[in-house]
Amino acid sequence: MAVSIQHATTEFEKKDRCVGLDHRPRVLLGKMGLDGHDRGVKVIARALRDSGAHVIYSGLWQTPRSLAISARDEDCDVIAASMMSNSHLVLGPKLLEALKAVGRPDIPVYMGGILPQEDVATLKQLGVQQCFPTGTGLLDIADAVVGATKVRAPEVSKHATAQLARDVSLLHDGHKLRGAVKKRRPKRVIGVTGSPGAGKSTLVAQLVSEYIRRSRTDKALGRVAVVAFDPMSPITGGALLGDRLRVDFNTLGESVFYRSLAISGEDYHALDEIVEMIGGADPVEVDGVSGPIETVFIETVGAGQNETRIHKHVDKTALVLVPGMGDAVQMDKAGILEIADVFVCNKADHPGQNELVRDLREISGRRPVVETVATRARGVAELLDLLLS
Repeated sequence: MAVSIQHATTEFEKKDRCVGLDHRPRVLLGKMGLDGHDRGVKVIARALRDSGAHVIYSGLWQTPRSLAISARDEDCDVIAASMMSNSHLVLGPKLLEALKAVGRPDIPVYMGGILPQEDVATLKQLGVQQCFPTGTGLLDIADAVVGATKVRAPEVSKHATAQLARDVSLLHDGHKLRGAVKKRRPKRVIGVTGSPGAGKSTLVAQLVSEYIRRSRTDKALGRVAVVAFDPMSPITGGALLGDRLRVDFNTLGESVFYRSLAISGEDYHALDEIVEMIGGADPVEVDGVSGPIETVFIETVGAGQNETRIHKHVDKTALVLVPGMGDAVQMDKAGILEIADVFVCNKADHPGQNELVRDLREISGRRPVVETVATRARGVAELLDLLLS
């Protein structure tokens, strides 16, 4: 979607515009095709967050199928698709078809950007519910997203994954489920925690990609899921949920179930039940991977020295650190070091890597220390071996 920016974006009033709704709007911002510009989308994302919405940003160069999978797994109320490459009449209908294929034809599609006025009527006839041409105000977009948010029905789809996504939403928000839901704890629940900017999301994306590569030949591994937490605004209740943009869904498709959730602090109130619901999902075969979900990665919000509650919900914890975080005394003060089963020195190509690894080995005892460069997948296979052992 596009927006006319006449004033500094900081002038957009932070205000919870979602009061009285059944739940906070979950909106997927997506850019299909060859459009490589995302400044406008980021402005819109911040405005929606500052209005109290939970915004999932899927990144650039998405396909209709990857957006449909993301919208389904995130149980979105609306997709806001930005079009800048004059392909709206082709990609718009393909997105609608993809939503049907993944079990959520009911998710409305809003489209914005460079849309010729003469094409708007055609897009609406094809099934796009609203169109926002260049110059649409931020408040108009926020109001449209709020207007798309309806009461959640306990049963949303006959598609197993679509229904799982809805069950996760209801459970996390404290609403009633659709009756008996099968629950089973997966074989492995792995927590990935660390300070903001340590590269957790990129590392998890690489771990998932490696896991799926292996599970296509080793059927005993089963499928994999990710539950990624991000912080909720203490002012508006909104959130930017951007962890999934590190995952290449254009390649991985439906082989990973990926769900983003917003929390305040370390409020993991529903996590154990969510994990059990994911593990209890019916075994299926998708994109070359079959079986039940046997491994779930839990990515925490950016953690500080004393944020350690995730340890109570997982079987194994990987603590991600980066060079330059402080000396060994600072590290010994950090309570979070006590919960680590595996220490990860990420960004190991940065200055200070040798000092960090030395300090970690001084305090780790028998716990392993792994060096990774997540952006290049270096050390990822070794780390996965340790987490699966």
